[in-house]
Amino acid sequence: MHLSVALDGAGWHPAAWREPRARPADLLTAGYWTDLVTEAERGLLDFVTFEDGLSLQSSRFGEPDQRTDQVRGRLDAVLIAARVAPLTRHVGLIPTAVVTHTEPFHISKAIATLDYVSEGRAGLRVKVSRTPHEAAHFGRRTFPPLSLADRGTPAAAQELADAFDEAADYVQVVRQLWDSWEDDAEIRDGATGRFIDIGKLHYIDFSGRWFSVKGPSITPRPPQGQPVVAALAHASVPYQLVARSADIGFVTPHDSAHARQIVSEIRGAQQHAGRADEPLHVFGDLVVFLGTDAAAARRRKERLDDLAGAVYTSDALVFTGTAAELADLLLAWQQAGLAGFRLRPGAIPDDLEAITRDLVPELQRRGAFRRAYEAPDLRALLGLSRPANRYATLAEDPA
Repeated sequence: MHLSVALDGAGWHPAAWREPRARPADLLTAGYWTDLVTEAERGLLDFVTFEDGLSLQSSRFGEPDQRTDQVRGRLDAVLIAARVAPLTRHVGLIPTAVVTHTEPFHISKAIATLDYVSEGRAGLRVKVSRTPHEAAHFGRRTFPPLSLADRGTPAAAQELADAFDEAADYVQVVRQLWDSWEDDAEIRDGATGRFIDIGKLHYIDFSGRWFSVKGPSITPRPPQGQPVVAALAHASVPYQLVARSADIGFVTPHDSAHARQIVSEIRGAQQHAGRADEPLHVFGDLVVFLGTDAAAARRRKERLDDLAGAVYTSDALVFTGTAAELADLLLAWQQAGLAGFRLRPGAIPDDLEAITRDLVPELQRRGAFRRAYEAPDLRALLGLSRPANRYATLAEDPA
């Protein structure tokens, strides 16, 4: 089983920052994030993801909420990952990037740099944005306001399709830029005075509806060749993005039957996209509140709900219980076809430590989780091979 955690502020519950062990004064410090990632590595987790966005966090769908009783403000996810990378050795680092308003050229070299700094542990989680207030930060595009009630309309369907088609093109550009340097393009021969073989740098000449990118990158091909690409998906259109473009898809099933249905739909879309022979991991997302017994975990969440003034719900299943009970659920969902799980700690550090110090040993006792890191980079840890460079292959085969 593959296991990861999604890190966001003081935890996924909006009142988590008020927990006795929370560190609200440290949320914008490098030490805080280093401590969290170090704890994840202590638990031998495959990777951590870092949340990010282009507007303040909000309790409302698609618009600001002006609340002052919840965590607001965050650091840049890519820069957090780059800061903690030299202080860890094994755990993968997957920051979130909003691809709607950023340029693929910039993100490609940022993630390539992260892969160098981390010695092959970088990834990228792509996220789309179609909200008017986030577009207003950039002033280049406008989007119509969409509410939850608009979800089934033709206009909303078109906006959704456009958002994820753009994201697919974005990933394609990023991947081609990562390949725009062949692995042996750098010669670095002082005796001959040749540092680079310019014939092994390639224009990507990408031209599409949203992007026109000539290339090549300014950063040599990353150590992994292709850092891991991930995306969160809740429905058919995002599932297609996962199937077309990702190495990992994060999904939000409600039970084993739903997990099986989602995996089947993604596999069908993967085959339709011509990727049936390529490895693609589907991870289940859950928000977790863990305790020494189920009643204690439930009471802790209820206390946080009281502080927040509302019962916490999520796009993902909200689990309350013991580590053993969570292990039962994960193993059952694994049988439905999920390769791994991304757990969202309800409150940090309590639930993060419960994952690394209680859940992991429980899974190890059942023979379901590793007892040591045994791979040199994130792709290898996930069982993904290092891809051949598409341009090098073309250069060697003139036909």
